[in-house]
Amino acid sequence: MKIRNSYIFLNGLRFHAFHGVIPQERLTGNDYRVDLRISYPLDEAVISDDVADTLNYAAVYELVSQEMKVPGNLVERVAYRIADRLFRKFSSIRELDIKILKCNPPMGADGEGAGIELHLINDKTE
Repeated sequence: MKIRNSYIFLNGLRFHAFHGVIPQERLTGNDYRVDLRISYPLDEAVISDDVADTLNYAAVYELVSQEMKVPGNLVERVAYRIADRLFRKFSSIRELDIKILKCNPPMGADGEGAGIELHLINDKTE
């Protein structure tokens, strides 16, 4: 049997962070949710049952957490920073989907939030 595609995902990671272009956002912050879908070769891990053969969720979370603590004007930039660090730290990542939702953004709308989604490809694995 051959694995065509394999993914690791972390969904609904919650953070309180200080991103935004409005000074009040930088002062009081806002709640954010981050979703990741990471294309990663799991061929060895499904056989070995060894965490050394896969992408450690905790290491991914720690990196995301570090980047969410660094204020940025745009969540687009924050998402790109997260992706860049993940690609540099874990060279076997083939593709990455990242979604950042700003809960209750200051725009006068009644909704769950506004955000962005990026789909990135690791140039080194093509």
